[in-house]
Amino acid sequence: MMIKTINICLCILFLGTVGLYAQEGKIDRADKKFDQYAFVDARKIYLEVADKGYESADLFQKIADSYYFNAGYADAQVWYEKLISTFPDEIKPEYYFRYSQTLRALKNYDKADDMMATFNDLNGDDVRAVLFEAEPNYLKNIDYKKSTYTVQDIRSINSRYSDFAPTEYEGKLIFASSRDTGGVSKKIHKWNNEPFLDLYETKVGEQTESYSKPKNYSRELNSKFHESTTTFTKDGQTVYFTRNNYNKGTYKKSKEGTNKLKIYKSRKKNGRWSTPVEMPFNSDEYSTAHPALNEDNTKLYFASDMPGTLGLSDIWVVNVDSTDVVSEPVNLGRPINTEGRETFPFLSDNGVLYFSSDGHPGLGGLDVFATAPDARGNAQDVIDNIGEPINSSYDDFTFIVNETTKVGYFASNRKKGVGSDDIYKFTKEEIPCEIELVGVVTDKDSGEPIPEATVTLLDYEGNVVTTVETTASGYYAFDNSYCDTQYIIRGAKETYSGAEAITKTPDVSGTVTNDLELSLLQKPIKVGDDLAKILELNPIYFDFDRFNIRPDAALELEKVLAVMREYPNMVIDVRSHTDSRGNDSYNLSLSDKRAKSTVNYIIAEGISSSRISGRGYGETQLTNECSNGVQCSEEAHQLNRRSEFIVISN
Repeated sequence: MMIKTINICLCILFLGTVGLYAQEGKIDRADKKFDQYAFVDARKIYLEVADKGYESADLFQKIADSYYFNAGYADAQVWYEKLISTFPDEIKPEYYFRYSQTLRALKNYDKADDMMATFNDLNGDDVRAVLFEAEPNYLKNIDYKKSTYTVQDIRSINSRYSDFAPTEYEGKLIFASSRDTGGVSKKIHKWNNEPFLDLYETKVGEQTESYSKPKNYSRELNSKFHESTTTFTKDGQTVYFTRNNYNKGTYKKSKEGTNKLKIYKSRKKNGRWSTPVEMPFNSDEYSTAHPALNEDNTKLYFASDMPGTLGLSDIWVVNVDSTDVVSEPVNLGRPINTEGRETFPFLSDNGVLYFSSDGHPGLGGLDVFATAPDARGNAQDVIDNIGEPINSSYDDFTFIVNETTKVGYFASNRKKGVGSDDIYKFTKEEIPCEIELVGVVTDKDSGEPIPEATVTLLDYEGNVVTTVETTASGYYAFDNSYCDTQYIIRGAKETYSGAEAITKTPDVSGTVTNDLELSLLQKPIKVGDDLAKILELNPIYFDFDRFNIRPDAALELEKVLAVMREYPNMVIDVRSHTDSRGNDSYNLSLSDKRAKSTVNYIIAEGISSSRISGRGYGETQLTNECSNGVQCSEEAHQLNRRSEFIVISN
């Protein structure tokens, strides 16, 4: 009894006609007699239904999609907005993604980001959410994953003491060293029993890649205490560097009696550096150190343990300009900073932030990590360990790289070095990576290939990369795509609603296949076709043991009415079918009542009774093997609970 009750409760509208066999004979004759087609413009039907005041998430989705896939972004925005504001609890995550792409196309980036964030929150396990969260474009910038490295210890400049923090400047390498140059007044640091650090320079040979004997860099910058980690402006006229809290002969300590580190600034005047001045965000109570400028010299990154630091030291940033105006420091926050040490930042010319950390998973000690901004300059959540041979089980730090020459430097205290810390040079050799994106575009209903369809390749921001047309067999191909990159592949053709695929390319050469299925907007209707399939009607449910038309059913029937009004000669045969669960005779009786109720509803809406008839067939015309006594899944039974609106003539 319970099975019967459930079956009746779930039974949906199935429509039929009196005199089934005679009517089917008429259909056969009609197939021979009518050889012309009518065409249903699905979007037009949906808009007509919406104009009558009907609303549903599905209706708005279909209207919005019909514009979205044909680049009608302004109209798509209107309907996606209606969808989200009217049916926030019924929206599939897919539509936040499409709305985000629509907003990007209209350059409403802030709201687009909000929609993508919602998409990620709702559907974090979806591959697209994972990819967008990962921001795969950073891999295109951090291209060591497609590179090999040759690393060498520069023994000609390293000493038996500590040598680190290399910086390229005017054909020289400026670095910090605690080497003892033999001066009688050389001070010894009690912490490591080595001389204090000074800045040194070595000239880099352009052809031989040789290095001159290191010498003291600048009397104006060096003092009797520590100096290290320099960064120079592009014009070479300003330097920021690290020094102990010592300036103009004054040595200062914190309240706890510790001499902290500070960042100083100096300008070159007549070929000499001016007396250094400390940055306004310095303090006697905490350290600021290891400055690094971005490519256009508008931001200064540094390490500090100032208040607000998450761990032992964090990466911070300030805005700077040529007038010495400096903003308040901003902590880069998680996930860059951790409870451990984040230090020694470096910004490459393509915007990648490299830094050393012992708070992120690594190979041991301090490792070098990298992260990159997105196309709009926003920091990303992906923190990548750049791996061996740069990183080791020891401390690896002060990483820099010249993106033009593919030459870089870093320091490490790994074994087999000359001193406690050595400077290493690396040369990056890129491994070619060639990706081909291919696929076939087909008609969703017929499965036939669609020639001359437009297939567009877009980046993750929605910017068009390139466009091709499909061949006679529906084939498309995009050559020379980037590795480790996310793309959107969108197919479209006039009268079709379109489709898209989101794909991430691998980090090795290969071919990636993404087939697309397009659905006709203007679908042909011939005798014998089912309007339910053509209009993609949603299941029409009835209340338990009843056959009155509910509001949600009325919305679906309004789509049928719109087609019949557009084609006043169209006659339809409505059929109703149930699954095999429940009593056979009861299913037949109830479905017949529901079919007749539906026919009466359509007639009441102004359609002549000569154009429509209906009958229920219960479980007599199953589409699969799920008959009485056969164990089937709910999905298999659902295929039998179907509505049919068969065209008798048009």
